[in-house]
Amino acid sequence: MKIWIDADAAPQDVKEMVFRAARRLQLEAVLVANSWLTAPPDNPFVSAVRVAGGPDVADRHIADHAEPGDVAITADIPLAARLVENQVAVIDVRGEEYTEDNVSDRLAVRDLMDGLRGAGLLETGGPRPYGPKDKQTFAATLDRVLTRSLRRRPPHPPR
Repeated sequence: MKIWIDADAAPQDVKEMVFRAARRLQLEAVLVANSWLTAPPDNPFVSAVRVAGGPDVADRHIADHAEPGDVAITADIPLAARLVENQVAVIDVRGEEYTEDNVSDRLAVRDLMDGLRGAGLLETGGPRPYGPKDKQTFAATLDRVLTRSLRRRPPHPPR
């Protein structure tokens, strides 16, 4: 089981919480981004992958490498939809868990809003600032999803 972080847009607070969880649970966490980034040198459970290319290349890398039972952190709804379809647990940076029950609705709303913005019928100022409530919600959701995912993981074979 791995934790995948769509790192280009993830707030530093989110990354730090995942780093701590990876160390505590001894799980591999992988930061994926188009920009240069480094994994914390004091945490052997965290690695970083830089992908070259456009904005969807990091998403494609995560979608191509995440496996059923993994956990992914992303604000990208199309990526979340692909991952949920592949039985990857997905959490938004604000703590919303994407599931089979809600991801198609979120994708439809995203596409509608994108179409309205593209037609000049809707102006938005972007997402609201990331705040303490978002951090708290993300932490609680991350804990819940990791606990559930670890319970579902098959036991290690005896050595």
